[in-house]
Amino acid sequence: MTDLTARGNAETQAGVVGADRLKWSVIVAYGAPGVGAGYMYLLLGLYIMKFSTDVLLIAPAVMGTIFGISRVWDAVSDPLVGYMSDRTSSRLGRRRSWLLFSIVPLSLTFIWVFSPPESMTGVALIAWMAFGVIGFYSAATVFIVPHMSLGAELTPNYHERSRLYGLRHAAFTAGSIFALVSMYLLIAAEQKGESVVRLTAFQLSTFASVLTAVLIFYAVYKLRERADFQGRVNANPFGAFNDVWQNVHARLVIIATFIENIGSAVIGILTLYIAQYVVGRPELAAFIILSYMVPSTFSVPLWIPLSRRFGKIRLWVFSLLLTGVSFGGMFLLPFLEQGSRVGLIFFLAVFAGLAAGCGGTIAPSIQSDIIDYDEYMTGERKEGSYFAAFNFVYKSATGVMIFIAGYVLQFAGFVPNQEQTMTVQVAMVTLYGLFPLVCCTIGAIMLTRLTLDEAAHSKLREELDARASAG
Repeated sequence: MTDLTARGNAETQAGVVGADRLKWSVIVAYGAPGVGAGYMYLLLGLYIMKFSTDVLLIAPAVMGTIFGISRVWDAVSDPLVGYMSDRTSSRLGRRRSWLLFSIVPLSLTFIWVFSPPESMTGVALIAWMAFGVIGFYSAATVFIVPHMSLGAELTPNYHERSRLYGLRHAAFTAGSIFALVSMYLLIAAEQKGESVVRLTAFQLSTFASVLTAVLIFYAVYKLRERADFQGRVNANPFGAFNDVWQNVHARLVIIATFIENIGSAVIGILTLYIAQYVVGRPELAAFIILSYMVPSTFSVPLWIPLSRRFGKIRLWVFSLLLTGVSFGGMFLLPFLEQGSRVGLIFFLAVFAGLAAGCGGTIAPSIQSDIIDYDEYMTGERKEGSYFAAFNFVYKSATGVMIFIAGYVLQFAGFVPNQEQTMTVQVAMVTLYGLFPLVCCTIGAIMLTRLTLDEAAHSKLREELDARASAG
């Protein structure tokens, strides 16, 4: 087999200082695994609860506990993987060695969680699902944190990073769209009996796992890393994460991102509820999500030139405000005629998707610039520690919002599978509309204080390049 470390031609040596323009082959290789990751994340997030309760007959509270334990474990696994990948020294580099390692556990745990033996019941079945869910999210961390970190290393260019992360976002969202199709197949299979849905779940998970493995291996084979970045990290893990918090730009973005994600996390949690209990059209739920994802995917080429014209920070602020306004308008749903509700939610979902395309392209690009500032201050390269922090903030916000949403619905008087009172509907759209509006507005205001714009980053890069030239 060809030595993965031997192919050092100009096309793949994209991360060297001064390589400001990445070839499309490099960008595609970097983004390709996002298709598989997006598929796995959304299918497990949308369907595993229903699969567990309706097919496996596991109590919802038990599955909720499993997911809760998984989030607690994230507080350990995210920073651990981030720091360890920063410290890795390998012929494959710091990141690709972790990507290669992630293939087997990511593939096997995704198949595992959808393939419990039919004869298994009770505690054994619960243990099987707990191992699968916690194992999958752990394996996903092993892939996602190094993968995001690798993106920051491939090019030092302020705008080229937006191209790179933009294609990754489009690939991830495209995978999510395929997951929606699979969810429909699984729901249709439920009508034919338990054995049919089990077989369908196994076939889909196996196909997705094989495809994801191939795409990750292709990225490992095609991409290259900077050898001079190895060994440049604080030997003390607590010192490394203290550097993250002491980075004034990182601290601002972490706080703003947490506030933003607390608001936006409710979108994924409550969309199915809004479609069924407020709009009154549960069969449209997948299409509502689709109307959000399609513009999110295909708007990426729009945001890259706009970021050059108006600046990445301004565009990120704009995307937060557009997200807030789009979901804020959802508050009107219970007060409209039934027919008008459908049109409004689809209309607003499209604009929310456009905003998501902007945020998914620009946010990680800015986060990569912040890592350059850390190098300027400390002389170290610890992309893993930074993206572990950003990833954990997202997961924490989601966990907090699940907790809040559950209690709000309970105290409002929510009763499943029945027509809801106006009080419950207003509670739902307050969470779904007004809460994201407030959170995104606060996040946008905070980000206006971010000063690491193109001019500041250019001066930063000049100093870093001068240091590198001086040896």
